[in-house]
Amino acid sequence: QVQLVESGGGLVQSGGSLRLSCAASISTRSIGTMAWYRQAPGKEREFVASITNHGSTNYADSVKGRFTISRDNAKNTVDLQMNSLKPEDTAVYYCNSWLLGVGTLPWGQGTLVTVSS
Repeated sequence: QVQLVESGGGLVQSGGSLRLSCAASISTRSIGTMAWYRQAPGKEREFVASITNHGSTNYADSVKGRFTISRDNAKNTVDLQMNSLKPEDTAVYYCNSWLLGVGTLPWGQGTLVTVSS
């Protein structure tokens, strides 16, 4: 069973920064494109950012210029650097694979990010 473990969330003031990390129990290179998603209270889970094995990245318009996704296939980790955080970034953040816009692996527990105004 593939396991994805997210960490690094917390409470931060508006304008602050956090770095999230995701550790996979299998080779991230074998998974392929990895992504971060988030789910805000009362809303559906949404795409945040993705990164291919070649390092090509894609971002949701709402985070473009503020968030940076990276991966280390040697460590089987995927990180999300979040800067200039806004209250609307408050959500539980998850990592997963990316295939046609959705994750295909069992979802982890996520990590909660709360941005206060």
